[in-house]
Amino acid sequence: MSNRVSVYRREHFNAAHRLYNPSWSDEKNTAVFGKCNNHNYHGHNYDLEVKVTGTIDPETGYVMDLKVLSDLINEYVLDILDHKNLNLDIAYFKTVNPTAENICVFIYDILRKKIEENYDLQIRLYETERNYVEYPC
Repeated sequence: MSNRVSVYRREHFNAAHRLYNPSWSDEKNTAVFGKCNNHNYHGHNYDLEVKVTGTIDPETGYVMDLKVLSDLINEYVLDILDHKNLNLDIAYFKTVNPTAENICVFIYDILRKKIEENYDLQIRLYETERNYVEYPC
């Protein structure tokens, strides 16, 4: 019998960003991104939820050791993103608009390389209490 179970780890980080498309005029950037296009950037208190789904290991009773998952998130995500200006400090976002959607995919791509392929992985990123994104869907 295969008991597939999902385990979750929640974390938190703070980061600043500016949403804009460098090929657009200031007027179009303001029209599309509004306050998020502030030339001096703006910040968010992001909540991150990492979901790992797999089969329960009969020896440990775990799907995945949540301490191991926490350590991976801290080392490879939070240490990179927390208290950073995403546009200026993160090479990836020098060419990719740091929307919540793109940040979510960025985090997924990092963790997917660190978590064994036999596990399903999903990232949920809350930019505000009411706005969040998930990847993959």
